[in-house]
Amino acid sequence: MEEIDVPVAGGTLRAVSWPGAGPVVIAAHGITANALSWSPVARALDGRVHLVAVDLRGRAFSADLPGPFGMAAHADDLVAVASHFGAEKVPLVGHSMGAFVVAATAFHHPDRVGPVLMIDGGVSLGVPLDVDVDVALEAVIGPAMRRLSMTFASADEYVAYFRQNPALGRYWSADLEAYILRDFTGTGSSCNVDAIRADATDMLRTPIPAPFPLLWAPRGLADEDGGLYRADRLDGVDAELVPDVNHYTILLGSGASRVADRIAALV
Repeated sequence: MEEIDVPVAGGTLRAVSWPGAGPVVIAAHGITANALSWSPVARALDGRVHLVAVDLRGRAFSADLPGPFGMAAHADDLVAVASHFGAEKVPLVGHSMGAFVVAATAFHHPDRVGPVLMIDGGVSLGVPLDVDVDVALEAVIGPAMRRLSMTFASADEYVAYFRQNPALGRYWSADLEAYILRDFTGTGSSCNVDAIRADATDMLRTPIPAPFPLLWAPRGLADEDGGLYRADRLDGVDAELVPDVNHYTILLGSGASRVADRIAALV
């Protein structure tokens, strides 16, 4: 694994590279996540592709990048990453909000994007257009949003906050801990709240049509039955249910091997 800074508008974007024998595939994370959410998938890929995951603008080691934020800005950033790695037409994979990001990248830069895979995101969540963005964020991601305004005395306290979530604590691993600590600034989350709100506005109110394959989780952000999607709401979508995972563990747990196999099949 290698940490790389890529020049983008306004500064540099951090990317994490797991080299492999296959072509470059770029991965985008969820709304309050970071590049290390892809670590288990990278391990399961075992070099079949060269996976490059980014810290999206406004998060982790890309937290200091300025606006404008939103899907179009992320799309431009991913194309800059593709150019940095010499990929003229690059496959993309995105989890949660990252699935909306890769769909937007394919829309804005169709000549630079190859096959696309979405992981528990990218398909409209059906939020009414007149709902306040902060209210929608609380309803959809709950504790993940609330922590952005919280302070923590130590890294241990920050990790303990995450371990209280049954979607994480029941499935704890070194990968999860490393992913969480990447977000910790010493007092709280690295996430830029302005970036979160701008991204959510695009994601929830004006999602770009995403005619791409979807892997989806049967359980949600608190490990509850019923996740972001249900089978009866995915009519017409090329959707595959990944059994016995939640919104996080589809990527950071037992679902990683299935995600890796589908990524390898893209190329």
